[in-house]
Amino acid sequence: MQFRVEARDTASKARAGKITTAHGPIHTPAFMPVGTAGTVKAILHKDLEEVVKAEIILGNTYHLYLRPGTEIIQAAGGLHKFSGWDKPILSDSGGYQVYSLTHRRKLTNEGVTFQSHIDGSRHLFSPEKVMDIQKAIGADIIMAFDECTPYPCEYDYAKKSMALTHEWLKRCCTHFDKSPPLYDYGQALFPIVQGSTFRDLRKESAEFIAGCDRPGNAIGGLSVGEPAEAMYEMTELVCNILPDDKPRYLMGVGTPENILESIALGVDMFDCVMPTRNARNGMIFTPEGILNMRNKKWEKDFSPIDADGTAFVDKHYSKAYLRHLFVCNEMLGPIIATMHNLSFYIWLVKEARKHIQQQTFFEWKKKMVPKVSKRL
Repeated sequence: MQFRVEARDTASKARAGKITTAHGPIHTPAFMPVGTAGTVKAILHKDLEEVVKAEIILGNTYHLYLRPGTEIIQAAGGLHKFSGWDKPILSDSGGYQVYSLTHRRKLTNEGVTFQSHIDGSRHLFSPEKVMDIQKAIGADIIMAFDECTPYPCEYDYAKKSMALTHEWLKRCCTHFDKSPPLYDYGQALFPIVQGSTFRDLRKESAEFIAGCDRPGNAIGGLSVGEPAEAMYEMTELVCNILPDDKPRYLMGVGTPENILESIALGVDMFDCVMPTRNARNGMIFTPEGILNMRNKKWEKDFSPIDADGTAFVDKHYSKAYLRHLFVCNEMLGPIIATMHNLSFYIWLVKEARKHIQQQTFFEWKKKMVPKVSKRL
């Protein structure tokens, strides 16, 4: 994997770059639609490529390990061939899913023992096993195994958790480096910065991760309930430490506002379930604000979803029609909303990239943040 910074915004720390992988390029800033179980819900791969124009999607180690299982994925030749997606894929480590199973897991230095949410069966995720699973999945970018701390979090717990994440990272790197690739292309391992919202821990973790000299780096443990100001403060602190010549990935973030503010701090990559999950519940993101399509106010509004006239999907669907689909629980409603929201998110980061290249990003961001945050 290679990364090159192509342009910088002089009024902020935003930068536009290009990641080159065996399965194609990723132009940054980039948003990655979340395909938890090998599919981005409610949308065809064809539409992800041709309408949404996604360059990379995310798969989930925990879910793919449980179903269909790594044996099947490896027999198919990896997740690219199994799912029919031939562009880049990033796989997370499963650490966040294990974190969310507090009542079903036991944490030790060796790893995490957890119960499947599907059938209650018990499994162990160690750093070595997570590397093996992600080698079998075959994602272009794979994540180190970490512990994601909750918010709020006691300082002593955050410190111990960070130390554990660092020890696991050493084991991830050792096992990753000594085990050969399963397929005919390389994979890039990204470490993850932890430390909750404590400045000294974040600094220590960022310095440790930077010292591992991997192809890219991630910032984890944010967007877990902390105030936005704390998230931005930690992100800025970490971005100032992580290497400038490697991509920075802010995990699980977030709202359009979060993305724009984090791009200004030097982040290159994002993922979040928000555009797809909220779409299935009738929430639409647009350049002018956010719409709840179940609201009665749209019942007789025949204007297009996109107030500015931009068709993010294949045609201009009216607010009244989309509301009708959701009220009737028609499958087409979530499908249109998913395609629209993902297209908007990809449009947003591409517009950010364009403005970075034109040296107008900071002023554009100041105008866009109040708009995209507003409820219509």
